[in-house]
Amino acid sequence: MTDTHTQKVSDAVAKLYDTYPFPPEPILDEPPPGYNWRWNWLAAYNFCTGMKPQRQNIRILDAGCGSGVGTEYLVHLNPEAQVVGIDLSAGTLEVARERCRRSGANRVEFHQLSLFDVEQLPGEFDLINCVGVLHHTNNPIRGIQALAKKLAPGGIFHIFVYGELGRWEIQLMQKAISLLQGDKKGDYRDGVQVGRQIFSSLPEHNRILKREKERWSFENQRDENFADMYVHPQEIDYNIDTLFELIDASGLEFVGFSNPGFWNLDRLLSKAPELLERAKDLSERQLYRLIELLDPETSHYEFFLARPPIHQADWKNDHSLLAAIPEVSTCIDGFPSQTIFNYDYKIVNLSDAEFTFMQACNGKSTVGEILLTMEFSLDGVRSLQQQQLVMLTPA
Repeated sequence: MTDTHTQKVSDAVAKLYDTYPFPPEPILDEPPPGYNWRWNWLAAYNFCTGMKPQRQNIRILDAGCGSGVGTEYLVHLNPEAQVVGIDLSAGTLEVARERCRRSGANRVEFHQLSLFDVEQLPGEFDLINCVGVLHHTNNPIRGIQALAKKLAPGGIFHIFVYGELGRWEIQLMQKAISLLQGDKKGDYRDGVQVGRQIFSSLPEHNRILKREKERWSFENQRDENFADMYVHPQEIDYNIDTLFELIDASGLEFVGFSNPGFWNLDRLLSKAPELLERAKDLSERQLYRLIELLDPETSHYEFFLARPPIHQADWKNDHSLLAAIPEVSTCIDGFPSQTIFNYDYKIVNLSDAEFTFMQACNGKSTVGEILLTMEFSLDGVRSLQQQQLVMLTPA
């Protein structure tokens, strides 16, 4: 691909987002509601390593920040961090600046910059967030490599890209709109109008219409969402095989998907134990591929990479666990109560013993000191840690 081609694609993408700034969430005069644990350094690092990070005064890059919805969360969820947002679209960056100014997200600076030119930013970053961006470049491998060079040793990289299996009907609709637009392709308002007309005309049992109603129609009431989904000038969708080609090209270490429950074969083949036994011969990547083939709902992949050295905590050792300092995770809602929302906004009902232990987690006492005052097992502590309900700091 020539640089001229790259520039043409970049210009077309910038034009889309100048026309329809994205995401179109309303601008508030207060911090945004709730949390996304993937944008919280403590929770994300804990997910990746099994322990609390040593420091919180970090640098964060929001690569392809759009209208600043994620950037705003990154500032408010990480009160000691310095945040940098970059995006191609000047119009969208204006929205991002206004959003962050209004909500008091003041530890952020914005630059109109392509992913490919990220080396122009000084220094390295401890956390890089790149959500919904790489698949909209004409050269995602070049994009991920440019960003990987800016990741500090021990840093983590959060990525979201589209999956082809769960977006099959979207791809068909994109191509249909493009055919009907003809020489008006690139006129994004016309593309939205054409798409709306198609959907209002398709028969009720049409597969593309049914999928839209099942999955996307609520958010696609907004033209900004509809345009981003159906008339985007550049999109590359992935499957497990092509995804790991992208990951391998980064030179970074794959830490894991942020929705590990989906990638559990037992939920699909529990009634066929002999097949689960056969699956043990598969590599990790073959296992992922098998799962997505059997459950082709994956419309995106969300995962973490890391630059070594990054150390994984091992809490199997009783002595290490007793000496660790526990504290309640920053990304849960409703505590102190025995019914809480966990990091993924799923309801968890704590037992009396779990609740009592979590109440004693003050960030100062060790696990051993707390267990002297109550009846609770080390396996119970391990369970709370594995559920991301408590974070542990090693001795």
